[in-house]
Amino acid sequence: MNNRKRNIGMSGMTLAISLMGGAANAGENQWLYAKGTDTRPEGSFEFKFSDIMKVGKGSGDYTSHDFRPEIEYGITDKLSISAELVFFDHNYSVNDIENEPVSDTQGGIGSRYNKTQFAGYEVALKYNILSPYKDFIGLSAGIAFEHRDNYRLDGAEIDQDSITTTLYFQKDFLDDTLVFVVNPKAEFERRKSGGVLEEEISLELMAAVSYRFMPKWTVGLEYRTQSDYLSVQERAEAGTADFDEHGFERGRQRSSFDLTDMRLGTRFQSGQYLGPTIHYAEQRWWATGGVLWQFQGGGGFSKGGKNYDEHEKYHAGFSFGYEF
Repeated sequence: MNNRKRNIGMSGMTLAISLMGGAANAGENQWLYAKGTDTRPEGSFEFKFSDIMKVGKGSGDYTSHDFRPEIEYGITDKLSISAELVFFDHNYSVNDIENEPVSDTQGGIGSRYNKTQFAGYEVALKYNILSPYKDFIGLSAGIAFEHRDNYRLDGAEIDQDSITTTLYFQKDFLDDTLVFVVNPKAEFERRKSGGVLEEEISLELMAAVSYRFMPKWTVGLEYRTQSDYLSVQERAEAGTADFDEHGFERGRQRSSFDLTDMRLGTRFQSGQYLGPTIHYAEQRWWATGGVLWQFQGGGGFSKGGKNYDEHEKYHAGFSFGYEF
């Protein structure tokens, strides 16, 4: 009887410690961009909402929000499917005419662009291959399809489809209180706007660490680098001084991801970010906030060693998740 009571007591204590400790729930986002290897348990749902605010284009004022409500479902314990809607809110007025495309979309220097719009959707699959809790290292693979009707930089109307592939690596230490993750990501975009066709290969790497310093609370540090390899085709300009007979920009190696023509062309731009995050978790819900500052960038419209056409001065984000 005493042993039984002792076992029951120990089980209850273990459960209490687990709940107080705020152990990471499947699918928690402990950072702004980086993610761990977890997938949803079979038959379970999670609702997520994120807002990443991007501020500063090196001239004038610029603020955009990327709102994403998302639902994720566990098909099996190893395979999750998710669907999200994309909303953009842009409010900017830059004062450097070379800061394209935002200077064009706002209608010239002295004008302002201010609009909120439904921008598209994304559907994704994530499959867990190795568990960070059972194997030497955790590994998952993801693939996603995204369609957009508006450009994230300036809000202009576009017709864009993209395929994204992502690998998720995770290594835990100190009874899963110290977590390291690395996410290499490749995105293949085809974008049409007016008579212009753009094919873009975007390469991105996220690396992050988090530490649960007290029950339910986790602090983190996140690094992100992103660069793109862009090919622009303007058939109306074919054969001119800046474009060849097929309408591609002269002096630039073009990128392509057709099955019979895979190549990585000239890099157009790049940007690197670093910043802190903080994460709070209850048994069924969690919330994360953080700020990443661009500390280096180049290509395109750049100033002071930072890029401001594809990138911004800093990104501040918040995300929330509820499991049911």
